Amino acid sequence: MHKPPVHPARPQRRRMLACAVVALMGAVSAAIAPAQAQPAAPEQPAGTGGYPSRPVRIIVGFPAGSGPDIVARLLAQRLSEGWGGVGVIVDNKPGAAGLIAASEAARAAPDGYTLMLGETGQLSIAPSTYSRLPYAPQKDFVAVSQVATSDFVLLVDPQKVPARAVRDFVAWARELRQGLFMATFGAGTPGHFGAALFGEAVQLKPEPVHYKSTSDALAGLFGGDVQGLFASVGLAAPNVKAGKLVALGSTGATRSAALPGVPTFKEQGYAAVEFSSWFGIVAPARTPAALVARLGADVARAAQSPEGRARLEDAGFKATGTSPQEFARIIAADTATWGKAVAATGFKAD
Repeated sequence: MHKPPVHPARPQRRRMLACAVVALMGAVSAAIAPAQAQPAAPEQPAGTGGYPSRPVRIIVGFPAGSGPDIVARLLAQRLSEGWGGVGVIVDNKPGAAGLIAASEAARAAPDGYTLMLGETGQLSIAPSTYSRLPYAPQKDFVAVSQVATSDFVLLVDPQKVPARAVRDFVAWARELRQGLFMATFGAGTPGHFGAALFGEAVQLKPEPVHYKSTSDALAGLFGGDVQGLFASVGLAAPNVKAGKLVALGSTGATRSAALPGVPTFKEQGYAAVEFSSWFGIVAPARTPAALVARLGADVARAAQSPEGRARLEDAGFKATGTSPQEFARIIAADTATWGKAVAATGFKAD
């Protein structure tokens, strides 16, 4: 049978087309292969330049507007700026004087993405006040950096209490038929045992009235349900400056820059009434040492920066910013100090 003639250019075109198809398939295979055959690149190890690569959460055991919350939000903003805009989320978990938050933070993954803004009550007082504490501060956490400290002031409502100095308040309280009732922000907090320390120093036995939040305690003071309240300088300053409340004395070693007109208890003859609270970042135990060191440096830098220090001091706190090792020593020393104060009261919370 006669075959039609083959055009001489057709075999060459077919070969070129086949080569083009093979090359195209090879390119597509090369592009697809990494996604199909190769595992995703793991997140860079904590403590390296790749941290943080996603939002970091800071758990706070107290409600919005409280002292720890204020410190945490100021710190979160500075850390986010220092980390190139990576989100730092403040997660409020109030309740049980911070124990609920501490329990959750202790169980978090030790990867640097869940931290806690801890305070004196949770980490140094709780071991002495709770016989069945759901976490062990020095076992379940690793110290990162102390951020700030806060002195307290004794507040009274000028409409209900005539005293304008500690000595006058003591004299007035001794004449009360119903006894002296002191508000606290929760059992086991520095304000609670600060009130007990004050009572021992002035030979009174104030009855503590425990409230769930700062706003509740202040409402109790304004409502006349209690006669006094030890509040942090940061929380007290706005009401004192507005004339709504009177600060009779400060518990600091020196006067507070936020309330320079308020003399210390020591100045007024009550040197034993000297105590303060601190706030600092801790991470779950077993967090890599390299990450702890990196976080400690970043947190200290944020607290000690001119802007960070100014913001904390404007809010009534004293900016610190320590190394992880120094913060660990502070927690241990205060655990011993507050342990003695708690033992003297005989208080136990179960």
